[in-house]
Amino acid sequence: MNKRSFGRDGVEISEVGLGCWQLGGNWSHVEDETAKAILKASLDSGITFLDTADVYGAGRSETIIGKFLKEVGRDDIFVATKVGRLDLYPDKYTEEAVQSHIEDSLRRLQVDSLDLVQTHCVPGEIMESGEIYQWLGNLRQAGKIKRIAASIETVEEALMLIDSVPELYSLQVIFNIFRQKPIHELFEKAKEKQVGIIARVPLASGVLSGKYTKDTTFGKGDHRNFNKDGKFFNVGETFAGVPFEKGIEFVQKIEALRPENMTLAQMALRWILDFDAVSVVIPGATKPEQAVSNAAVSDLPSLSSEIHQSLSDLYQNEIHEEVRGVY
Repeated sequence: MNKRSFGRDGVEISEVGLGCWQLGGNWSHVEDETAKAILKASLDSGITFLDTADVYGAGRSETIIGKFLKEVGRDDIFVATKVGRLDLYPDKYTEEAVQSHIEDSLRRLQVDSLDLVQTHCVPGEIMESGEIYQWLGNLRQAGKIKRIAASIETVEEALMLIDSVPELYSLQVIFNIFRQKPIHELFEKAKEKQVGIIARVPLASGVLSGKYTKDTTFGKGDHRNFNKDGKFFNVGETFAGVPFEKGIEFVQKIEALRPENMTLAQMALRWILDFDAVSVVIPGATKPEQAVSNAAVSDLPSLSSEIHQSLSDLYQNEIHEEVRGVY
């Protein structure tokens, strides 16, 4: 597993991490033993970066991670969590409430200080006022938080925060073959300011794994069913905002470019890692073998310049106009 320097203090993390929303059971139930097996497989494969949030299962994801890391005795794992959605969204943001949620995360993760706290796609006006970052700054001074960051929905939000929050350590953004806007509008500035980039939704909710067809259906409680058109939250979080049927069509064209030595999912992850502005990519996993396959991407060669150009052309000429939602 290759490591990358993350943020301005140069801490090294695995370039492939593990997104832990599924451990919370929000849209798919993962049994405790399976969750532990996924975490073990990830760590055994060299993954040292875990991304979670207090809202994932109302704390279940954090609790599972905290118990597991305590049991295995690993203190070299970097855990990024988030605050801002659980019981606060959209208009209940106060310093006391944020502090209470941070204390809860500390307790569930069984640590004295959180490695990284990201505001979790909070409303634009909350970010613009800057108060929430002042509150987190106070908690950092108190030793409760080591680093302050943000998970955002648009490039405009990212650029605004880079300019207005001096202590901003990293940004978590939707970045995949279907959503290439950050390449040209964010990455250079992030590198200049030494702001790390965490790439989420790397497989566009599984479409870029190549495992689905237009006839695939999803369960009633799965966001790929109830949020496919953005009725409940940002449509970009589901299939990266591309209509499911169109996504399947694009995948067929991407498949034609796939190198023989990697799966389509690995190709999609490798494409992300080929951009040096990216600090870590955080695919999820509902099975241990998925975590192992994702981690293996680190050892795969970069995609050719010809493949990169073809994927850029496909985005500019066809995909871009299909992307819905704020971006």
